[in-house]
Amino acid sequence: MQLMIILDGTVVTVALPAIQRDLHFSQTGLSWVVNSYLIVFAGLLLLSGRLGDLVGGKRVFLWGLAVFTAASLLCGLATTPEWLITGRALQGLGAALASAVILGLITRLYPEPGRQARALGIFSFVSAGGASAGLIAGGVITDTLGWQWAFLINLPIGVVALAAAARLLDAGESSGRWEDTDALGALLVTAGLSLGVFAIAQISEESRSGGEPFVLGSLAVALLAAFVVRQATASRPLLALRIFRDRGTTGANIVVVLVFAAGFGFQFLNALYLQRVLGFDSMQTGLAFLPAPVVLGAVSLFLAARLTSRWGTRRVLLAGLFVLGAGLLLLGRAPVEGDYWIDVAPALAIQGLGMGLAVPAVIMRAMSGVAPNDAGLASGLNNTAQQAGAAIGLAVLATVATERSATLTGRGIEVTRALRDGYSLAFLVAAGLVFLACLVTWFVLTDSDSDSDSDSGSDTDAAAARVGTQGHDNPAATMGAGRHAESADPAASPVGAKA
Repeated sequence: MQLMIILDGTVVTVALPAIQRDLHFSQTGLSWVVNSYLIVFAGLLLLSGRLGDLVGGKRVFLWGLAVFTAASLLCGLATTPEWLITGRALQGLGAALASAVILGLITRLYPEPGRQARALGIFSFVSAGGASAGLIAGGVITDTLGWQWAFLINLPIGVVALAAAARLLDAGESSGRWEDTDALGALLVTAGLSLGVFAIAQISEESRSGGEPFVLGSLAVALLAAFVVRQATASRPLLALRIFRDRGTTGANIVVVLVFAAGFGFQFLNALYLQRVLGFDSMQTGLAFLPAPVVLGAVSLFLAARLTSRWGTRRVLLAGLFVLGAGLLLLGRAPVEGDYWIDVAPALAIQGLGMGLAVPAVIMRAMSGVAPNDAGLASGLNNTAQQAGAAIGLAVLATVATERSATLTGRGIEVTRALRDGYSLAFLVAAGLVFLACLVTWFVLTDSDSDSDSDSGSDTDAAAARVGTQGHDNPAATMGAGRHAESADPAASPVGAKA
């Protein structure tokens, strides 16, 4: 399932120009090929995680996998814009159902901390490899088979995954009934998150007035505030606010938002730097990102678990964040006439090392204080934090790059140099977000006893041990590969993608 989601995101992005040409999308309408998926996906994650706790993770996962596979067929057969957008929204529904519980299922299959850490590393590697393969395969599939196969490629994967999941996954235990679901809370949080993502999407829409995103964002905040009030008073809340009493869970999710904001925004802008400044084509851009997922996969598979056992989650997280920030700073100095092997590849490898260390550690820390009955909820919360961070990062960093480039162009600076300076400033802002995550880790994630005795080297720290019965979330998609559309506009992010 994870492979399908990652492949879908990267392959579809590369196929956007062909989709626009064949289905006669308008410039603004084309953005909804991505936005309809992202809005539904982000808005339903918490509800999906809670459903996993109430009716069983396996059941919800199978529902999501079936919906995503069927929706992929619907997208592949689309002949009108409305048809495709509907199919993409249904894909977002399926992805939300499955993603919210997938890592909770993995941890139940591998409850022993050592085996669980290795399973998490394999999951990271599959995610990173899927993202890289999607970028490389996107151009080939679109040119040889047509954009429809960007969706139809999910069918054989989905059928095999459904058969394997039905046979291998443990049904587990449910902790409630359908009647226990907080319907009003679900409506408020889904509407608030969806409207919030939609408001962020409008930032990069050239046709929108400057005040509309603010109005939509204010309404989203009001809906989410009403959701918090509802959860504080409901007898059976969707999001039990007690989950935020654990300082580690709260702080770790803040770190997740910051890291994913930096990671997703960086990837898109780096793809544009490679294309618009260094002159790479789509295939070269996909290949250029390979140092990050290769290093990330190697670290996740062979190094992260050992370091966490030896030094504890907090120290490994701090080290990973520092390395990731250093990689972004290094990329920020890449010149107009840069050499890929000198100015880009080392920075990507360093970032892959940082993500490979930081993301598994922060996920362990986020889940370590959560009760088993709240594992699906915590996993959904963590996934929501990732999506919120990604949307915010894409909008903010793209806006920073665009404004800087436009200012320099207005002063008579040559376009290529102006673009490069805009991207460089955005990379520095991304590094600032990562170093802010370092500060949160240092000052907030200090009261756990999980790292206090980790110098012994022989025992897994308490946080890693407790994670044996909990869920996690996607650790690798952020650095797997750069999502990009073929656009000269630095603000044309996948949230508001343009061809």
